[in-house]
Amino acid sequence: MKIAFHGAARCVTGSKHLVTLKNGRKILLDCGMFQGMGRETDSLNRHWGFDPREVDIVVLSHAHIDHSGLLPKLVADGFEGKIYCTPATRELASVLLEDSAEIQEDDVKYINKRRAADGQPYLKPLYTAEDAKAVQSHFVEHEYGQWRKIDDGVELMYTDAGHIIGSAAVHLRVTENGVTQQLSFSGDVGRYRDVILRSPDVFSQADFILLESTYGNSLHDLHITTPDNLLTWIEKTCIQKKGKLIIPAFSVGRTQEILYALNQLELERRLPDLDYFVDSPLSIKATEIVKRYPEYFNTTIQKVLKNDDDPFKFRGMQYVRTVDESKLLNFRNEPCVIISASGMAEAGRVKHHISNNIENSRNSVLMTGYCEPNSLGARLMKGNKIVKIFGVEHEVHAEVGSIRSMSAHGDYEDLCQFLACQDPKLVKKLFLVHGEFNVQEDFRNRLLRKGFVDVEIPELHYEIGL
Repeated sequence: MKIAFHGAARCVTGSKHLVTLKNGRKILLDCGMFQGMGRETDSLNRHWGFDPREVDIVVLSHAHIDHSGLLPKLVADGFEGKIYCTPATRELASVLLEDSAEIQEDDVKYINKRRAADGQPYLKPLYTAEDAKAVQSHFVEHEYGQWRKIDDGVELMYTDAGHIIGSAAVHLRVTENGVTQQLSFSGDVGRYRDVILRSPDVFSQADFILLESTYGNSLHDLHITTPDNLLTWIEKTCIQKKGKLIIPAFSVGRTQEILYALNQLELERRLPDLDYFVDSPLSIKATEIVKRYPEYFNTTIQKVLKNDDDPFKFRGMQYVRTVDESKLLNFRNEPCVIISASGMAEAGRVKHHISNNIENSRNSVLMTGYCEPNSLGARLMKGNKIVKIFGVEHEVHAEVGSIRSMSAHGDYEDLCQFLACQDPKLVKKLFLVHGEFNVQEDFRNRLLRKGFVDVEIPELHYEIGL
């Protein structure tokens, strides 16, 4: 078999890895969208590097858009096969993909107004809401911990990756010419001390491993808790400066972690008496889906649920559902907290909130996770004094901060613990994906010191025989 890396290669988004078997069958691991790559983003998402019509099967690790976001385009471009995923991933991906399509259509309309005024040609979205709905009939659910035949000579097993609800590490057992080899793909690896989810599972010995490396050269701050961090920013922005605290947060995973932390503050009677807006219809739907899978929660949350039937709800929290309700927040003068998608501030309602509030020094923008280097979130965290949003330049007067302790990605200790179930001498080749190149180089050296003999960092569209 061969494998080609058509995304998340020396970058963090766009996860797509194409396995080609000796019989010509093709299995695509993830079908993610590139995000926050600057001017290259649109081109990267429109050009596959392979023919979608030749792909026979897709195996999806989890629902985040950088792993699932191009499925509607894949189907629209001719893919006719099955898409395997866990039950929770199917639910989450369904709402995420439709939301992604709606955001693209809305953003393109907004941008095209300016392009028309400048005499420029109109842009088209990558796909439409109808394209997103067409993906539904291709989904096939598969539970954790069970080997399942998905093609001639190919079996699939999922193990819990502990990253978001339904996230999985993917294991393919491939038999060719009488020889069976295991290819394991980590998807995104969660943290072993996650506040909500179970820890990642162990997995059987692999011959080849694809491992994410987002935080391959750093450790998360465990000394200051997320509730304390949030409280500091709320008091500084809303109580002292009487401003708005805008928190870009991924709808799946990060939003629920923030709500859980705020709920903890209320239980401890430390939550300031303010309005807390969750301004993302997708986040509202995702939170309801997360609540339907309490068996994926860790033992701490299981204990909390005995006394608190909704650990994601607290005094002052309000859901913002309509566009008009969202727009009204821009005219609000009272201090408040606005939690809105997307996490990199590259799309969605939060981009409008930042556009409307970034020039006011009373306000703050608090980033809560990884941002691609060219994304709006990353530019703000770099300290840029001027940022362009929807083609308009804005002076940055609001305070910008970040909470690194909230990442749903494991740091290098978590990633090494994920690999601890493996005999490194039996792993023929380990590929580092889903990470920035300088981070991956550092992590590669760490893995070599741990006994892995062949660690490679593939570049985009690189193909190799296994």
